[in-house]
Formats: sequence, structure tokens, C-alpha cells
Amino acid sequence: MIPPRSSNPHLLKRSNHAATPAIDILEGKAVRLAKGDYNAVTVYNDSPIDQAKAFEEMGAEWIHVVDLDGARSGNPSNLPLIEDILAKTMLKVEMGGGIRTMDTLQRIWDAGVNRVVLGTSLISNLDFTREAIAKFPTMLTAGVDARNGEVSVDGWMGGSGVAAETLIAQMRDLGFQHLVYTDISKDGMQTGLDVDTYVHLAQVFGHPVIASGGVASIADIERLAPVAGSIEGVIAGRAVYEGALDVPLALTLCHNATMKAQMNGMTHCSKNCEGNHAH
Repeated sequence: MIPPRSSNPHLLKRSNHAATPAIDILEGKAVRLAKGDYNAVTVYNDSPIDQAKAFEEMGAEWIHVVDLDGARSGNPSNLPLIEDILAKTMLKVEMGGGIRTMDTLQRIWDAGVNRVVLGTSLISNLDFTREAIAKFPTMLTAGVDARNGEVSVDGWMGGSGVAAETLIAQMRDLGFQHLVYTDISKDGMQTGLDVDTYVHLAQVFGHPVIASGGVASIADIERLAPVAGSIEGVIAGRAVYEGALDVPLALTLCHNATMKAQMNGMTHCSKNCEGNHAH
């Protein structure tokens, strides 16, 4: 029997429109890929744990962690590192990468991870996806990574032939309440967010969405503020590592935008998301 969510000390809500730093783990290091290319790797920290501590010191409450080794192999291999992050910080963790079995999901739940992102399995194993969302309805996030509108799978190494909007609508109908949408063509490139796309996808999904891919500077956070009712969170990677995005300022802007949206009752979605997140 799955315990109620509140019994897990790590399962806490995340504020709407929250800024979330990303840690992508490859071969035990914190890295970023350019456009999802495993041959275009930049190592930013030899220790993901130290990087997580640094983000916590900046004021972050959540981090978005991707097990790139797991995404490529289909079997998460960096869970011990993530467990260390949970043990050595007060951060809440959203995790994705290679999660394709119920046993793996249970291990992650037991480890105290707050959110789990399913990606490839949304397409490759719909039976698993249905079972997973039925058993862990509040923990799961649909991770839709797209290049030119087509969903990519297997660590972004292959196309699926499925349109992103089609998959998002399907995940909505299955009961997912959280969605991370990554524009792969922008990821790691600091070219800016396509705000209109995220507003549209929030309408398709029926809940606010988490924006990922292309955050360049604080200007992107400011551009999201007027549509905060459509945005559950924003994940930033390279812009944070390169110093182009000030995390404390981003957190403040996100908090203010959320408060304003709540005061104005601003929402573009048919349902309110869980006041939260993430990644």
C-alpha cells in the first residue's frame, strides 16, 4: 500500500512559477548538454552534491535533476547521488531519466524524491504509464521533450513520430497534473523562452506547465510574469551556471508573479494545479 503523500518528509508543495535550477548528471558529474547532444558536454561541477548545496545557498528550494546515464540506458544509475543530495540538503528534488518500471518508481519513492518525471515511457510503454499514474498520482510529472514539435525519446537520441500536443492531451486524459515541456532546440543554448508556446500548451494540458529549455537571463523570467497563471515553474540550467541568471532575483520575481496571479485569480487553465513546482 502506498502511504499518503504527506507521510514522506520530502513530498512538499512547490510555489507556482518557481525558478528551479537544473543538475544534469552524467558519469557522476554535473553537466549541461547543448541541444541534447551527448557529444557536446560541458562539465560544471565534478560533484553534483556540492552543486546542489551551492544552489541551496542561493535560496533555491527545488532542483530539477536529470540522470543522463539513465535516460540513455533506460535504467537510472545515479540514484545514490540523489539520495545524498536529499540527505545533505533541505532541497526538494524533481528527478527524471530512465524511469521505466514500477520497481524503479518504488525505489525512488522510498528514497524520498519529491517528483518523478516520466519521459520515454509515456510513448514506449503506455501500460506502465497508466499503472504508474494510478499508483503515484501526485508524484508523477509528464516530461515532454520535443524538437520541431515532435517528441524525442531515449535521452533525446531518437524521434517518436508523435506530435507533442497529441502526447500532452493524452497525458491530460490519463490524469497527469504536472508537465515539464522542454524545447530541445533551445536547451543549453540560452536563446530565450517561447512564452506563447507555454501558454498554448497550458491550455491544451488543462493545468499550468513547467517551462524548460532556453532560459537566457532574468528577462525570460520577467516575460513569464504576465502569464504566471499558465506557468507552474521554470527550469534553468546553463544560464545559472554561466552567471547570466541570478537565482535569488529569479526566485523573488517568481514569488511576486505568483502572488499577483493568485490575487488577480489569473489562470489560463481549466483546473488549478497543486500549488507548487519539477524540471
